[in-house]
Amino acid sequence: MDSMEININCDLGEKSKHHSNINDPKLLEIVNSANIACGYHAGDYETMDSTILISKKNGVSIGAHPSFDDPENFGRKRLDISNTEIEKLIKDQYEILQSIAEKHNENVTHIKPHGALNNMACEDINLATILANIIYKLNKELIYLVPTGSKMETAAKKLNMRIACEIFADRNYEDDGNLVSRTKPNALITDPNIAKKHILSMVKNQAINCYSGKQIPCEIDSVCIHGDNENSLNTAKIIKEELSINNLNLIPLNKMKKFTQ
Repeated sequence: MDSMEININCDLGEKSKHHSNINDPKLLEIVNSANIACGYHAGDYETMDSTILISKKNGVSIGAHPSFDDPENFGRKRLDISNTEIEKLIKDQYEILQSIAEKHNENVTHIKPHGALNNMACEDINLATILANIIYKLNKELIYLVPTGSKMETAAKKLNMRIACEIFADRNYEDDGNLVSRTKPNALITDPNIAKKHILSMVKNQAINCYSGKQIPCEIDSVCIHGDNENSLNTAKIIKEELSINNLNLIPLNKMKKFTQ
């Protein structure tokens, strides 16, 4: 039997007053795909440029991580903006990153919305549909990295997009399949040993483990590791080891069989 393919992705290049990108070079030796901040919630030309270079060196696929233009709140505050403004945001951020990637003979091969924009689209089918349409129009070849079981997945499937579904290594889930809000004490999983068991069972069973113990069947292509907590490097190493020893083939998104066949 072929070993199952799985991807590890991480949000990177998020240098800002809220977050250090000091671990990025080490994370890029572990992960398979990088979601790179495009300067709107974090990062700048220099971080985009260096993250792309280090990704290239490590064979890590490059993705745009577009967000609301709100560095003050790290893109985590919900904003009400028009469809035209959302389209401009996504397009501009993708194009900024793509132009830097081209300088290094690389391409942006996936896109994953960040923060509040992502959370809002997970819950709201109208916003999810708007985002899917914008991304599909930008470049039909782009892989759209979306939270599994979300409205974003539903909207993207209607357009028959190239979709990769992700779960989070360091977050707990509610019974409806959404993430436990960061305002609650049980939102984050900070113990890497708990995280690795959580991930392995989800990937192998292709089901979300809810905090209550409930399981929700779903598609899982990718595991997201957040680069913004002090355990992230340790968690990333442990999860990579755990998946590898369990006969899972770790691979960049754009090299996965489902996108290359």
